[in-house]
Amino acid sequence: MPRSKNSVSSRKRRKKIIKLAKGFYGSRNRIYTVAKNAVEKSFLYSFYGRKKRKRDFRSLWIQRINAGSRKYGISYSRFIKKLYDKNIKINRKVLSDISMNDPISFKKLITII
Repeated sequence: MPRSKNSVSSRKRRKKIIKLAKGFYGSRNRIYTVAKNAVEKSFLYSFYGRKKRKRDFRSLWIQRINAGSRKYGISYSRFIKKLYDKNIKINRKVLSDISMNDPISFKKLITII
């Protein structure tokens, strides 16, 4: 019995990798084995990047809260500690938005604590 090569599926699989490598430099977007390695590495970078984006945004929110609270003479760490002591549960994303876009209500929040 002759061996079946299944060339359609293998070509489809290779074309999929080459398509994912579109825009890569040099042989990374043309040669299958090189493109496969580059695409696998790019998937890793995108995975790590999604995790890093969360860290970056949290640090941005903290910097904004710190800048807003220092206008009124209180540091970020003391501000957060007093919020927890008063049992005010607002996350950092909302706090940074308030400090940037609504300084009047941020000042009221500081006077409450």
